[in-house]
Amino acid sequence: MNALDVAGVVCMIVGGLVFLVGAVGLLRLQDFYARLSGVGVAGGLGTALVLLGLLLHYPSVENAVKIGLALLIQLATAAVGGNAIARAGYLTGVKPTENTRFDDLAATEKDA
Repeated sequence: MNALDVAGVVCMIVGGLVFLVGAVGLLRLQDFYARLSGVGVAGGLGTALVLLGLLLHYPSVENAVKIGLALLIQLATAAVGGNAIARAGYLTGVKPTENTRFDDLAATEKDA
């Protein structure tokens, strides 16, 4: 194994561990909004690390383009999906825990 193969395997293992931490956070975090945030961050970072490891393991220009597009599409759709899920939770009345001290959406609705 050369250095790129080792770095690729390390990135993929770290990416898998990030996904594992996100899964544990899904079970352990206090409310809907914290869980959604934890899973979103883990999904973005974990995917980026796994794809980087894949690129390091199989380096080529074609693979770089494919992996770059895959990462771009995943990050763009995850952001839109996360916002849609958070808004749906807010509109259906999912209450945050007491640790959440300020409600930006409620403040703007009162001002409007």
